Amino acid sequence: MQFQANQLGVPVVRPVVAETTALGAAYAAGIATGYWQGEQDVINNWAEDKRWTPTAEQDERNRLYRNWKKAVTKTFDWVDADVVE
Repeated sequence: MQFQANQLGVPVVRPVVAETTALGAAYAAGIATGYWQGEQDVINNWAEDKRWTPTAEQDERNRLYRNWKKAVTKTFDWVDADVVE
C-alpha cells in the first residue's frame, strides 16, 4: 500500500471493513428498504483502519514507475496461443 501511495502521490486508506463491495451492496439495499435513513448513516458507520501517505520523491517515483512498466512488458506474449491449459 505504501508503494501505491508513493506511485499515486496521494494517501491510500484501508477501511476497517475491507470487503467494501459486499458492504456497499448491503448499504444500498439497506437505504432502499429504509433500514438506513440515508447516506449519512453509512458515512457514520465507516471507519479508517490504516493510512499510508506518500513519502517518495518525484525522481524515485519516476524510477519505480519506469521499472514497473519494464516488468509488465516482460510478461507480454507469456502464453503461446496454441497451448491449451
